[in-house]
Amino acid sequence: MGPLPWPRLLLLGCFAPLLPPLHAAEFSPSLDSDFTFTLPAGRKECFYQPMRKEASLELEYQVLDGAGLDVDFHLLSPKGETLVFDERKSDGVHTVETEDGDYMFCFDNTFSTISEKVIFFELILDNMGEDGQDQEDWKKYVTGTDLLDMKLEDILESINSVKARLSKSVQIQTLLRAFEARDRNIQESNFDRVNFWSMVNLGVMVVVSAVQVYMLKSLFEDKRKSRT
Repeated sequence: MGPLPWPRLLLLGCFAPLLPPLHAAEFSPSLDSDFTFTLPAGRKECFYQPMRKEASLELEYQVLDGAGLDVDFHLLSPKGETLVFDERKSDGVHTVETEDGDYMFCFDNTFSTISEKVIFFELILDNMGEDGQDQEDWKKYVTGTDLLDMKLEDILESINSVKARLSKSVQIQTLLRAFEARDRNIQESNFDRVNFWSMVNLGVMVVVSAVQVYMLKSLFEDKRKSRT
């Protein structure tokens, strides 16, 4: 499998067995982050994401490579309650309204004994409080602009609209790249499988041809001996 052409992917190279205390990684409170990592066979990997009250957490994941293209997924609240449980799925999209605390999500490959999985996931955080503070800062400078054709509030609204559309475009492009990577892995796997069975068929044909030639030669030799 070649390197994935994603500019903002973080490759997690080493893993530890998920035994108490849990091995976990914490992400910075960015609005949009996407990652890819390799989950070894028989392992489970968990991550924590701190969230604020009345915010929104959207998580999308895909299994890009590995036998079966499936993984178990768990999403737990700060109180330890299971919010989402996907059993042996290749992809999923989940959105939850959050409260203050750390949300934990886990990818479980313990059911597989030999096949590692390459997993891509994306986090989208909404209403984290930063945009609202920015708008309040902008409003300090709105006083006295009534004579302008376009107020600073209108400019802010236009900028936010463009920002939202650009973020959506980046998100869609990232997901399309993930789909393309998974389809490429499937095609490469099918290509290797076709080549393997083609070589097996070729070997069988060669063996059968050799056996047929030997049997025909033996029949003619028997006939010659009976005549003498």
